[in-house]
Formats: sequence, C-alpha cells, structure tokens
Amino acid sequence: MAGSRVSKSVSITVCAVLLLTPRAIAQRQMEDLGRGVVAINCGGGKVYVGWRMLGTDPNETAFNLYRSTGGGNPVRLNERPIIESTNFVDSGVEVGRANSYFVRPILAGDEQDPSVSFTLPVNAPARPYIAIPLQTPEGCTPNDASVGDLDGDGEYEIVLKQEMRGRDNSQSGTTGQTKLEAYDMDGAFIWRIDLGRNIREGAHYTQFMVYDLDGDGKAEVACKTADGTVDGKGNTIGRADADHRNERGYVLDGPEYLSVFDGRTGGELATTDYVPARGDVSDWGDDYGNRVDRFLACIAYLDGQKPSLVMCRGYYTRAVLAAWNFRDGELVHVWTFDSDDGAAGNSEYRGQGNHNLSVGDVDGDGKDEIVYGACAVDHDGTGLYSTGLGHGDAMHLSDIDPDRQGLEVWAIHERPPHPNGANLRDAATGEVIWGLQLRDPGRGLAMDIDPRHKGYECWASNSDGLYNCKGKRISEAKPRSCNMGVWWDGDLLREILDGSPGRRGGGQGGAFIDKWDYINGTTTRLLDGGDYDCVTNNGTKANPCLHADILGDWREEVIWRTRDGKELRIFTTTIPTDRRFYTLMHDPVYRLSVAWQNVAYNQPAQPGFYLGHGTKAPPRPDITTVR
Repeated sequence: MAGSRVSKSVSITVCAVLLLTPRAIAQRQMEDLGRGVVAINCGGGKVYVGWRMLGTDPNETAFNLYRSTGGGNPVRLNERPIIESTNFVDSGVEVGRANSYFVRPILAGDEQDPSVSFTLPVNAPARPYIAIPLQTPEGCTPNDASVGDLDGDGEYEIVLKQEMRGRDNSQSGTTGQTKLEAYDMDGAFIWRIDLGRNIREGAHYTQFMVYDLDGDGKAEVACKTADGTVDGKGNTIGRADADHRNERGYVLDGPEYLSVFDGRTGGELATTDYVPARGDVSDWGDDYGNRVDRFLACIAYLDGQKPSLVMCRGYYTRAVLAAWNFRDGELVHVWTFDSDDGAAGNSEYRGQGNHNLSVGDVDGDGKDEIVYGACAVDHDGTGLYSTGLGHGDAMHLSDIDPDRQGLEVWAIHERPPHPNGANLRDAATGEVIWGLQLRDPGRGLAMDIDPRHKGYECWASNSDGLYNCKGKRISEAKPRSCNMGVWWDGDLLREILDGSPGRRGGGQGGAFIDKWDYINGTTTRLLDGGDYDCVTNNGTKANPCLHADILGDWREEVIWRTRDGKELRIFTTTIPTDRRFYTLMHDPVYRLSVAWQNVAYNQPAQPGFYLGHGTKAPPRPDITTVR
C-alpha cells in the first residue's frame, strides 16, 4: 500500500462473535510445533541434547535419539526408548566433526517420522548458548524480542525491536526511529520494518504482537503504525514526507494506524485506523502528551477457538481496549471497551490499568479475559470487575494457590500506604484473598522457590520478607531480586532471572540467573551473563530480550544481547532432569504471556496451571494445532 492508506476495517457485532463456537466443541488453534531439538557442547566430549514433548502427544509417547556424524549413518544413542525425560547427555563426542541430532517419537512400539535435525558445527565451542548474529543498524540498540513460527515450518523465528533514542512518555525530546527485524534461529536475517519518524521510541509506544492471527500456520506481526512507516518490502504506509512531531518531540497530531505484517516478508497485509484515536490529548490526564500515549497490547481467544488482537490505550485515567480479528486478509473490529463510557457503567474501571496486562480464561467459560491491572475485561468487551485498587507496575496471573479453585493474581499498586498495597486476589471475581500494608512497591513477584510450602511464594520489593500463597510470612529473608523468573535447573522450583540495572531510561546492566537457598535465606549464582558479555534491557527494568520455552524440553531459554549489540545469545540449560512435561508453549496462558511479554514493563511468562514442587503432570491442553 505504497504512498496511501485504505481502511480495511469491517465492524461486526459482539453477539455474532459469541455464537461462533459452542463451548462443547471449542478447541484453541495453536502452533503445530516441531521437536525443537537443541544440542550444546558441554566440554569434555559431552553434548547436552533436549527436545520437545508436545501438548498433543499421547502420554505414552517415547523417543529414540540419533546422532549423525559427518554425514555418516545415524547411530541410536539410547539403549531403551526414552520415556522419563526429553533430554539426554551424549558422551565421547568428537567435536572436530559436525554432529547432527534428531529424535523419532515411538507410539505403540513403532518409530514415527524423524524430527528436524540440529547440527552442532565442527569444533563448536563449549558454551551454554546459541549465537544469533545481528545486522543492527548504525546507532541502534537491540531491545525486546518475541518469537513466532513465521514460515510455518514448526520452529520459531525471532522478531526483535531495535531502538535508537528511546524516551519515557514523561520526557520531551526527539527520539530515533524504531525498527522491527526478523531473524531465523540459524542467524539468517529475514526482513526489517522501519516504523518511521511519527512513531515515538520507548517502552510505552511500540507493543508488537507476533502470533498466527488467521490460522494459516504462519505468524503475523501487528503493531501501531503511522505516516512514513516502511514495511519489510520497502512500501510506505501513508504519506512518506509527513512529519507530525511537535517542538518538544511528541507526536500529538496526524493519523494513527494499526497494521498487520506478513511474518515471512514483513510486507503490510492490512492497515486500518488505530482505535481509540487520541482525540483531545487532555482527555487522558495531561495536556503535553504523556498519558495519551501509554499503549498496551495482547492476544486473546475471545471466542475460545481463534486468536484475536487487542490493542489498548491509557491506564492512569481513561483506559480503552479495542479487539480485532484478522481473517481473510482483513482487520475486523469486534468490540471496544472504554472506561469513560458512562452508558455502559464503566466509570469504576478508570485509572485501574498497569504498565502491563495478562490474559487467560479466568471465569471458566472457555474464553479469555484481559486482566488489565486492577480490573478485568470479559471476553465480550464488557467489564468483568474492578477492584478499585488503582495503577501498579507488576502483576502475575497463574494458579498461585493450587488449593483454591481457578487462577489468582498477585499484584502491587502505586498508592499511599494501604492494607492491599500488594495482594493476592481471585482472578475471576477480583476479591482480595490477602494483602500486605505497603506503599508503592516498585516490583512484585510470585513463583515457587521454597518446597516446604505448597504453592507459589510471593514478595514485593519493599515487603518485610517472603510470604507463602496463604499470606503467612515464612521468612524475614527474601531474594533481593523481585523481577523475573525462569525454570532452569533440574527441579520444579523456579530460578530468579534478573540483572543489575543500567542507567535510568536506558543503558546496560548485568544479566544473571540465581537459585534461592531457602535454608539459609541467600541466593547462589547459576549463570552470569556478564561472563559471556551479555547485558539486560530497559534500564532499571533490567529484563532480557525474551525468556520463554522456545527450544528443547519444557524448561525456559533466556535471550540476552551482547554489550556491542552485534549478537543475540540464546541461553539454554544443560542440566539434565528426569521431569517430563509438554512444552509450556502449548499451554494457552503461558503462550499468550510470551506474546505480551514485550509490552511496556516486561513481566515473566506464567502458566495457567500450578508448576512447582509436587507437580506430577500438567492438565492436558484443549488445543488443536494448525500448519
């Protein structure tokens, strides 16, 4: 659509959406993933190999693992079918030759087709990561990333945001031009989108969603665009010569668009007007351009079967969410929720949004709700509940207390001292289960780090210790880090993922994974990204580019950038485990949280079931895969 914009928006009623899929037959369409085989040279002739169990695999699925050296005949490495895990340590390996690994599933005693192979290059160095060389443009720094199967081959590609001079909305000044880039896992560069001068840079502006929106087995990329955005094929959206920046560097004039891009080429597929429009800037809480340009985004299965795109604006005061379907090449508007819609009785939802959000079926009807900070919006675009607790910086949606029915939310709130400054609430009703008297916690985290207490432990950056999921303080000591988590070692406890922050608003900080020593109330360093010249993103937020289960078994990978911005490094565990679960990317809540992880203040991915000490087997996901 070079040089012009033609709206392709089509409106449909909420009622039509709700009648599409009866609950009895609804299955979510999700990625048809391959085995994600990964091999890491551990040194001393040992190679760690991991692969995926799929959410669609029968429980009795076993595997044979093969190694092919220098093009020779494959050799089976296991004496008996592997049934207890999805990882293996190969010993006596000659790294002076290329070694390729693949698995064959076994069902009813019969070997199935082989997986795609992972080749460990000749003389591969002993290091716990895969290097992805970048074509970082001059003056840019790699920032947040996401993953999706862009070409439909069953394996993930990486979509990376590149920034030049990102600024917080509260800061005036001209920024650079944000780029989105796609890379294959072997480091091949695929495409680049330049969002142009009329999209301001910073954590609150470009929330990019990478997901298969139309069910064709290939992921698209969706984000806010403007005049001068150039797609991956070199075509311009809107007016190429337009410059809507004011003297303070804010973009408070000119058209705003929502675009969907082809994941294979970066070419624009559909563009429509962004909803909601900015309107009168002062309607959002100030008159200089801060609160009007606070954006969030997510993917949600609003009909219980197919994914929808939800783009949002505002949270300090007015908050608006707009849902879209991308079907048959068109963006179809589904509904809009507006906290300032008095006729709908939405005023109690005003000022309840966070710098982040989460998505899941919280009320058990098979369809997703959007947990929008201190409130929740139902699948049909109506308000589900508002707690009235106000804005916060962090929250976590999962089965935090496995003794309770359904999901819970651990949240913190930016307000004067309050009995629920940090609190655990029922995700379906908003009812506060227990809270802590705190003033404006900067961070809050929930994950299982102590096996002596069932459920996730909860703490905040300024809490007086560590709490179990029942609200009982179990330790005066707590991890100093209160940021992100990662399943890394061989047990079911989660490790602490964090970094030493860089300068406020940008800069480079250290990167690390720590283990909580619940006996002594201290942490042990498991991996220091600084040893590999890796740093974190977003200043004091100190987050990786991405953490997610993108390769190997059910445990998670961490993607950090190098200090010079020339590589992404995908760190994967090499610690054997005898726990076997299907890939977390086939759990809907987890997969959607990976999609929204890049939004504003990054939060860790969380599953929709309890995964911690004592978990035997996750519930089978009600999904169907498409390719």
